Amino acid sequence: MRIARGDAVALARALVQIDSRNPALVPGALGEGDAARFLSAVLDDWGFAVELQDVAPGRQNVIARIGPADTPALMLNGHLDVVGVEGMVHTPFDAEIRDGRIYGRGAADMKGGIAAMCAAAATACGADATRQLLVTAVVDEEYESLGMRALIASGTSAEAAIVTEPTRLAICPAHRGFVWMDVTLRGRAAHGSRYDIGVDAITHAGLLLAELDALESTRHAGLRHSLLGRTSLHASMIEGGVGMSTYPEVCRLAIERRTLPGETADDALAELGAACARVQSRKPAFSATVTLTTAQSPSDVPAGTPVMLMLERAIIADGIAAKVEGLSAWTDAALLNEAGIPAVCFGPGDISLAHSAEEFVSIEELARSVSVLERVVREWCAGGVEPR
Repeated sequence: MRIARGDAVALARALVQIDSRNPALVPGALGEGDAARFLSAVLDDWGFAVELQDVAPGRQNVIARIGPADTPALMLNGHLDVVGVEGMVHTPFDAEIRDGRIYGRGAADMKGGIAAMCAAAATACGADATRQLLVTAVVDEEYESLGMRALIASGTSAEAAIVTEPTRLAICPAHRGFVWMDVTLRGRAAHGSRYDIGVDAITHAGLLLAELDALESTRHAGLRHSLLGRTSLHASMIEGGVGMSTYPEVCRLAIERRTLPGETADDALAELGAACARVQSRKPAFSATVTLTTAQSPSDVPAGTPVMLMLERAIIADGIAAKVEGLSAWTDAALLNEAGIPAVCFGPGDISLAHSAEEFVSIEELARSVSVLERVVREWCAGGVEPR
Protein backbone atom coordinates (compact mmCIF):
# COMPACT_ATOMS: atom_id res chain seq x y z
CA MET A 1 0.00 0.00 0.00
CA ARG A 2 1.37 3.40 -1.01
CA ILE A 3 0.87 6.18 1.54
CA ALA A 4 1.10 9.77 0.29
CA ARG A 5 3.98 11.66 1.90
CA GLY A 6 2.83 13.21 5.18
CA ASP A 7 -0.65 11.64 5.20
CA ALA A 8 -1.00 10.89 8.90
CA VAL A 9 -4.59 9.61 8.72
CA ALA A 10 -3.79 7.08 6.01
CA LEU A 11 -0.66 5.95 7.82
CA ALA A 12 -2.47 5.62 11.15
CA ARG A 13 -5.22 3.53 9.58
CA ALA A 14 -2.75 1.32 7.74
CA LEU A 15 -0.79 0.66 10.93
CA VAL A 16 -3.94 -0.10 12.95
CA GLN A 17 -4.96 -2.61 10.29
CA ILE A 18 -1.77 -4.58 10.93
CA ASP A 19 -2.10 -6.97 13.86
CA SER A 20 0.97 -6.28 16.02
CA ARG A 21 -0.14 -7.81 19.30
CA ASN A 22 2.75 -8.43 21.64
CA PRO A 23 3.46 -12.19 21.75
CA ALA A 24 4.67 -11.92 25.34
CA LEU A 25 1.15 -10.82 26.30
CA VAL A 26 -0.88 -12.78 23.74
CA PRO A 27 0.46 -16.32 23.18
CA GLY A 28 0.72 -17.07 19.48
CA ALA A 29 0.43 -13.41 18.43
CA LEU A 30 2.33 -12.32 15.33
CA GLY A 31 4.32 -9.54 16.98
CA GLU A 32 5.50 -6.32 15.41
CA GLY A 33 7.36 -7.64 12.35
CA ASP A 34 4.72 -6.86 9.72
CA ALA A 35 4.14 -3.38 11.13
CA ALA A 36 7.88 -2.67 11.25
CA ARG A 37 8.43 -3.77 7.66
CA PHE A 38 5.47 -1.75 6.43
CA LEU A 39 6.54 1.41 8.28
CA SER A 40 10.12 1.08 7.11
CA ALA A 41 8.92 0.84 3.50
CA VAL A 42 6.76 3.95 3.93
CA LEU A 43 9.59 5.97 5.47
CA ASP A 44 12.01 4.80 2.79
CA ASP A 45 9.53 5.99 0.16
CA TRP A 46 9.28 9.32 2.00
CA GLY A 47 13.03 9.89 1.75
CA PHE A 48 14.39 8.62 5.07
CA ALA A 49 17.47 6.47 5.48
CA VAL A 50 15.92 3.43 7.18
CA GLU A 51 17.21 0.34 8.94
CA LEU A 52 15.48 -2.53 10.69
CA GLN A 53 17.09 -3.63 13.95
CA ASP A 54 16.48 -7.23 14.97
CA VAL A 55 15.45 -7.43 18.63
CA ALA A 56 13.91 -10.90 18.84
CA PRO A 57 12.84 -13.44 16.19
CA GLY A 58 10.38 -11.70 13.89
CA ARG A 59 10.46 -8.51 15.95
CA GLN A 60 12.31 -5.46 14.64
CA ASN A 61 12.80 -1.84 15.62
CA VAL A 62 12.52 0.78 12.90
CA ILE A 63 15.30 3.40 12.88
CA ALA A 64 14.90 6.17 10.30
CA ARG A 65 17.03 9.28 9.78
CA ILE A 66 16.60 12.42 7.76
CA GLY A 67 18.80 15.50 7.64
CA PRO A 68 22.60 15.75 7.65
CA ALA A 69 24.39 12.83 9.27
CA ASP A 70 26.80 13.36 12.17
CA THR A 71 24.87 16.36 13.45
CA PRO A 72 22.89 16.64 16.71
CA ALA A 73 19.66 14.64 16.47
CA LEU A 74 16.16 15.07 17.84
CA MET A 75 14.41 11.73 18.32
CA LEU A 76 10.71 11.15 17.74
CA ASN A 77 9.74 7.80 19.24
CA GLY A 78 6.83 5.42 19.57
CA HIS A 79 6.11 1.71 20.05
CA LEU A 80 4.61 -0.68 17.51
CA ASP A 81 3.24 -3.36 19.82
CA VAL A 82 -0.34 -3.47 21.04
CA VAL A 83 -2.12 -5.48 23.73
CA GLY A 84 -4.86 -8.10 23.34
CA VAL A 85 -8.32 -7.49 21.93
CA GLU A 86 -10.55 -9.58 24.21
CA GLY A 87 -13.77 -7.79 25.13
CA MET A 88 -13.49 -5.05 22.51
CA VAL A 89 -16.85 -3.63 21.44
CA HIS A 90 -15.75 -2.93 17.86
CA THR A 91 -13.60 -4.75 15.35
CA PRO A 92 -9.99 -4.39 16.48
CA PHE A 93 -8.11 -4.10 13.19
CA ASP A 94 -10.52 -2.54 10.67
CA ALA A 95 -9.43 1.05 11.43
CA GLU A 96 -13.00 2.19 10.76
CA ILE A 97 -13.55 5.95 10.54
CA ARG A 98 -16.67 6.98 12.40
CA ASP A 99 -17.71 10.33 13.91
CA GLY A 100 -14.34 11.86 13.09
CA ARG A 101 -12.40 9.10 14.83
CA ILE A 102 -10.23 6.16 13.81
CA TYR A 103 -11.29 3.07 15.76
CA GLY A 104 -9.06 0.09 16.46
CA ARG A 105 -6.61 -1.54 18.81
CA GLY A 106 -3.58 0.72 18.93
CA ALA A 107 -5.33 3.75 17.44
CA ALA A 108 -4.60 5.74 20.61
CA ASP A 109 -1.82 3.59 22.07
CA MET A 110 -0.02 4.46 19.95
CA LYS A 111 -0.17 4.10 16.19
CA GLY A 112 -1.85 7.49 15.91
CA GLY A 113 1.18 9.01 17.61
CA ILE A 114 3.58 7.11 15.33
CA ALA A 115 1.69 8.33 12.26
CA ALA A 116 1.77 11.93 13.56
CA MET A 117 5.51 11.94 14.23
CA CYS A 118 6.35 10.33 10.89
CA ALA A 119 4.13 12.74 8.94
CA ALA A 120 5.59 15.76 10.75
CA ALA A 121 9.16 14.58 10.19
CA ALA A 122 8.56 13.96 6.49
CA THR A 123 6.98 17.34 5.79
CA ALA A 124 9.04 19.62 8.06
CA CYS A 125 12.64 18.45 7.75
CA GLY A 126 13.80 19.52 4.29
CA ALA A 127 16.98 19.59 2.26
CA ASP A 128 18.11 22.77 4.01
CA ALA A 129 18.13 21.12 7.45
CA THR A 130 21.21 21.83 9.55
CA ARG A 131 20.44 19.12 12.11
CA GLN A 132 19.37 15.52 12.00
CA LEU A 133 15.98 14.06 12.83
CA LEU A 134 15.72 10.51 14.12
CA VAL A 135 12.44 8.57 13.96
CA THR A 136 12.30 5.33 15.95
CA ALA A 137 9.48 2.82 16.33
CA VAL A 138 10.28 0.08 18.82
CA VAL A 139 8.91 -3.28 19.93
CA ASP A 140 7.76 -4.64 23.28
CA GLU A 141 7.01 -1.44 25.19
CA GLU A 142 3.91 -3.11 26.57
CA TYR A 143 5.92 -5.83 28.32
CA GLU A 144 9.68 -5.58 28.97
CA SER A 145 10.75 -2.77 26.61
CA LEU A 146 13.13 -5.07 24.77
CA GLY A 147 13.01 -2.71 21.79
CA MET A 148 14.01 0.46 23.61
CA ARG A 149 16.69 -1.37 25.57
CA ALA A 150 18.14 -2.74 22.33
CA LEU A 151 17.96 0.70 20.69
CA ILE A 152 19.91 2.31 23.52
CA ALA A 153 22.39 -0.57 23.81
CA SER A 154 23.18 -0.26 20.08
CA GLY A 155 24.47 3.28 20.68
CA THR A 156 21.56 5.08 19.04
CA SER A 157 21.40 8.46 20.73
CA ALA A 158 19.97 11.95 20.46
CA GLU A 159 20.11 15.32 22.16
CA ALA A 160 16.44 15.08 23.16
CA ALA A 161 13.35 13.00 22.46
CA ILE A 162 9.60 13.34 22.12
CA VAL A 163 7.65 10.13 22.75
CA THR A 164 4.29 10.45 21.01
CA GLU A 165 2.23 8.54 23.57
CA PRO A 166 -1.40 9.67 23.90
CA THR A 167 -1.45 12.79 26.10
CA ARG A 168 -4.46 14.68 24.66
CA LEU A 169 -1.89 17.19 23.31
CA ALA A 170 -0.56 18.00 26.78
CA ILE A 171 3.18 18.09 27.43
CA CYS A 172 3.94 15.28 29.89
CA PRO A 173 7.47 15.52 31.29
CA ALA A 174 6.90 13.09 34.16
CA HIS A 175 5.33 9.75 34.93
CA ARG A 176 5.50 7.21 37.72
CA GLY A 177 7.61 4.09 37.73
CA PHE A 178 6.47 0.72 38.99
CA VAL A 179 7.80 -2.14 41.06
CA TRP A 180 6.31 -5.64 40.90
CA MET A 181 6.87 -7.79 43.97
CA ASP A 182 5.83 -11.28 45.04
CA VAL A 183 5.08 -12.20 48.63
CA THR A 184 5.15 -15.86 49.61
CA LEU A 185 3.37 -16.52 52.90
CA ARG A 186 4.12 -19.76 54.69
CA GLY A 187 1.71 -21.55 56.99
CA ARG A 188 1.49 -25.17 58.13
CA ALA A 189 -0.63 -27.70 56.28
CA ALA A 190 -3.04 -29.68 58.43
CA HIS A 191 -6.47 -31.28 58.30
CA GLY A 192 -9.21 -28.69 58.53
CA SER A 193 -10.21 -29.99 61.94
CA ARG A 194 -6.75 -29.51 63.45
CA TYR A 195 -6.81 -25.88 64.49
CA ASP A 196 -4.23 -26.79 67.12
CA ILE A 197 -1.49 -27.41 64.56
CA GLY A 198 -2.68 -25.81 61.29
CA VAL A 199 -1.39 -22.37 60.28
CA ASP A 200 -3.51 -20.64 57.66
CA ALA A 201 -1.30 -18.91 55.06
CA ILE A 202 -4.34 -17.35 53.36
CA THR A 203 -5.50 -15.72 56.58
CA HIS A 204 -1.98 -14.37 57.03
CA ALA A 205 -2.21 -12.92 53.53
CA GLY A 206 -5.39 -11.20 54.66
CA LEU A 207 -3.57 -9.72 57.66
CA LEU A 208 -0.88 -8.36 55.36
CA LEU A 209 -3.48 -6.94 52.94
CA ALA A 210 -5.18 -5.17 55.86
CA GLU A 211 -1.81 -3.72 56.86
CA LEU A 212 -1.20 -2.52 53.31
CA ASP A 213 -4.68 -1.00 53.16
CA ALA A 214 -3.90 0.94 56.34
CA LEU A 215 -0.63 2.08 54.77
CA GLU A 216 -2.50 3.34 51.70
CA SER A 217 -4.70 5.50 53.91
CA THR A 218 -1.59 7.45 54.97
CA ARG A 219 -0.34 8.22 51.44
CA HIS A 220 -1.93 11.69 51.39
CA ALA A 221 0.57 12.81 54.00
CA GLY A 222 3.58 11.21 52.32
CA LEU A 223 5.79 11.91 49.34
CA ARG A 224 4.16 13.91 46.56
CA HIS A 225 5.09 15.19 43.10
CA SER A 226 3.71 18.43 41.67
CA LEU A 227 2.45 16.71 38.48
CA LEU A 228 1.96 13.12 39.60
CA GLY A 229 0.47 13.36 43.07
CA ARG A 230 1.20 10.57 45.53
CA THR A 231 2.56 7.06 45.40
CA SER A 232 0.31 3.99 45.43
CA LEU A 233 0.29 0.26 46.06
CA HIS A 234 -2.24 -2.45 45.29
CA ALA A 235 -2.55 -6.23 45.36
CA SER A 236 -2.73 -7.52 41.80
CA MET A 237 -3.14 -11.28 42.23
CA ILE A 238 -3.56 -13.89 44.97
CA GLU A 239 -3.18 -17.66 44.88
CA GLY A 240 -3.33 -20.27 47.61
CA GLY A 241 -4.94 -23.35 49.06
CA VAL A 242 -5.38 -26.94 47.89
CA GLY A 243 -8.75 -28.04 49.28
CA MET A 244 -11.65 -27.17 51.51
CA SER A 245 -10.58 -29.34 54.44
CA THR A 246 -6.89 -28.39 54.45
CA TYR A 247 -5.12 -25.54 56.18
CA PRO A 248 -3.27 -23.79 53.32
CA GLU A 249 0.50 -24.10 53.64
CA VAL A 250 1.32 -21.46 51.03
CA CYS A 251 -0.32 -18.29 49.75
CA ARG A 252 1.22 -16.01 47.14
CA LEU A 253 0.46 -12.35 46.58
CA ALA A 254 1.54 -10.21 43.65
CA ILE A 255 1.91 -6.56 44.61
CA GLU A 256 2.39 -3.51 42.39
CA ARG A 257 3.87 -0.32 43.82
CA ARG A 258 3.84 2.83 41.67
CA THR A 259 6.88 5.00 42.40
CA LEU A 260 7.56 8.72 42.12
CA PRO A 261 10.72 10.37 40.79
CA GLY A 262 13.38 9.96 43.44
CA GLU A 263 12.10 6.57 44.61
CA THR A 264 13.76 3.25 43.79
CA ALA A 265 12.82 -0.42 43.74
CA ASP A 266 14.74 -0.81 47.00
CA ASP A 267 12.46 1.78 48.60
CA ALA A 268 9.39 -0.22 47.58
CA LEU A 269 10.89 -3.49 48.81
CA ALA A 270 11.78 -1.89 52.13
CA GLU A 271 8.25 -0.50 52.55
CA LEU A 272 6.66 -3.91 51.91
CA GLY A 273 9.19 -5.61 54.17
CA ALA A 274 8.38 -3.18 56.97
CA ALA A 275 4.67 -3.96 56.59
CA CYS A 276 5.42 -7.66 56.91
CA ALA A 277 7.49 -6.98 60.03
CA ARG A 278 4.61 -5.08 61.64
CA VAL A 279 2.24 -8.00 61.04
CA GLN A 280 4.78 -10.46 62.42
CA SER A 281 5.19 -8.37 65.57
CA ARG A 282 1.49 -8.96 66.27
CA LYS A 283 1.32 -12.51 64.90
CA PRO A 284 4.54 -14.45 65.64
CA ALA A 285 3.55 -17.37 63.38
CA PHE A 286 3.40 -15.01 60.39
CA SER A 287 6.10 -15.86 57.84
CA ALA A 288 6.56 -13.98 54.57
CA THR A 289 9.28 -13.74 51.92
CA VAL A 290 9.32 -10.73 49.60
CA THR A 291 11.00 -10.94 46.20
CA LEU A 292 11.37 -8.44 43.37
CA THR A 293 9.79 -9.51 40.07
CA THR A 294 10.58 -6.50 37.89
CA ALA A 295 10.83 -2.73 38.12
CA GLN A 296 10.81 0.30 35.82
CA SER A 297 12.04 3.70 36.95
CA PRO A 298 9.95 6.89 37.03
CA SER A 299 10.59 9.64 34.51
CA ASP A 300 10.97 13.37 35.14
CA VAL A 301 12.27 16.19 32.94
CA PRO A 302 12.76 19.59 34.62
CA ALA A 303 10.83 22.64 33.46
CA GLY A 304 12.93 24.79 31.14
CA THR A 305 14.58 21.86 29.39
CA PRO A 306 15.02 22.79 25.68
CA VAL A 307 12.74 20.05 24.37
CA MET A 308 9.95 21.25 26.67
CA LEU A 309 10.44 24.84 25.59
CA MET A 310 10.30 23.85 21.92
CA LEU A 311 7.02 22.03 22.48
CA GLU A 312 5.56 24.93 24.45
CA ARG A 313 6.45 27.43 21.71
CA ALA A 314 5.02 25.18 19.01
CA ILE A 315 1.76 24.57 20.86
CA ILE A 316 1.21 28.27 21.57
CA ALA A 317 2.05 29.16 17.95
CA ASP A 318 -0.56 26.62 16.86
CA GLY A 319 -3.19 28.51 18.84
CA ILE A 320 -3.85 26.10 21.68
CA ALA A 321 -3.06 26.24 25.38
CA ALA A 322 0.24 24.71 26.43
CA LYS A 323 -0.77 22.30 29.19
CA VAL A 324 1.89 20.57 31.28
CA GLU A 325 0.63 17.44 33.03
CA GLY A 326 1.83 14.22 34.56
CA LEU A 327 1.15 11.02 32.64
CA SER A 328 -0.50 8.21 34.58
CA ALA A 329 1.07 5.32 32.64
CA TRP A 330 4.68 4.19 32.36
CA THR A 331 6.47 4.75 29.03
CA ASP A 332 9.83 4.20 27.34
CA ALA A 333 10.61 7.87 28.05
CA ALA A 334 11.98 6.67 31.40
CA LEU A 335 14.61 4.54 29.68
CA LEU A 336 15.61 7.41 27.40
CA ASN A 337 16.01 9.69 30.40
CA GLU A 338 18.09 7.05 32.19
CA ALA A 339 20.33 6.99 29.11
CA GLY A 340 20.84 10.75 29.34
CA ILE A 341 18.38 11.70 26.59
CA PRO A 342 15.80 14.20 27.94
CA ALA A 343 12.45 12.74 26.83
CA VAL A 344 8.93 14.08 27.21
CA CYS A 345 5.61 12.65 26.05
CA PHE A 346 3.30 14.50 23.66
CA GLY A 347 0.79 13.02 21.26
CA PRO A 348 -2.79 12.54 20.07
CA GLY A 349 -5.30 10.38 21.88
CA ASP A 350 -6.33 9.70 25.46
CA ILE A 351 -4.33 7.29 27.62
CA SER A 352 -7.57 6.28 29.34
CA LEU A 353 -8.55 4.53 26.08
CA ALA A 354 -5.38 2.43 26.03
CA HIS A 355 -6.04 -1.31 26.47
CA SER A 356 -9.77 -0.58 26.72
CA ALA A 357 -12.85 -2.16 25.15
CA GLU A 358 -13.27 0.92 22.93
CA GLU A 359 -10.15 2.54 21.49
CA PHE A 360 -9.96 5.41 19.04
CA VAL A 361 -8.03 8.53 18.11
CA SER A 362 -9.64 11.75 16.98
CA ILE A 363 -8.70 12.76 13.43
CA GLU A 364 -8.81 16.42 14.44
CA GLU A 365 -6.40 15.76 17.33
CA LEU A 366 -4.18 13.71 15.05
CA ALA A 367 -3.96 16.62 12.61
CA ARG A 368 -3.27 19.08 15.41
CA SER A 369 -0.45 16.95 16.76
CA VAL A 370 1.11 16.82 13.29
CA SER A 371 0.96 20.61 13.08
CA VAL A 372 2.62 21.07 16.47
CA LEU A 373 5.32 18.49 15.77
CA GLU A 374 6.00 20.10 12.39
CA ARG A 375 6.78 23.37 14.18
CA VAL A 376 9.12 21.57 16.57
CA VAL A 377 10.86 19.75 13.74
CA ARG A 378 11.31 22.93 11.70
CA GLU A 379 12.84 24.73 14.68
CA TRP A 380 15.17 21.83 15.39
CA CYS A 381 16.25 21.23 11.81
CA ALA A 382 16.88 24.95 11.34
CA GLY A 383 19.20 24.95 14.36
CA GLY A 384 17.02 27.35 16.31
CA VAL A 385 17.61 25.91 19.76
CA GLU A 386 20.76 24.90 21.57
CA PRO A 387 21.08 21.13 22.10
CA ARG A 388 20.37 20.13 25.73
